[in-house]
Amino acid sequence: MESNAIIQKLTQLEKLIIGTNKQIFTVDDVVNYTGFSKSYVYKLVHTNILPYSKPNNRTLFFTKTEIDEWLLQNKSKSVSQLKQEAVIYTNKKV
Repeated sequence: MESNAIIQKLTQLEKLIIGTNKQIFTVDDVVNYTGFSKSYVYKLVHTNILPYSKPNNRTLFFTKTEIDEWLLQNKSKSVSQLKQEAVIYTNKKV
């Protein structure tokens, strides 16, 4: 039982390592890369939230850079970053 869990984890790691070297992702690659479920990826595609290409009107493709950009959008700043911006802003006013 324990060896099956180890093999499963190794398989996941292998997919993740191989996937991070790719520039063009399939739906399965996006699932492995992000940890999202396949149905959630399809929902994001259906609602045009996640950028994708569909060159043959059948297969979905994603670029790694667009996935990364999409994952990092709406970034929230830390308290220290906000304080630093406040200091810079107040120094400019003087």
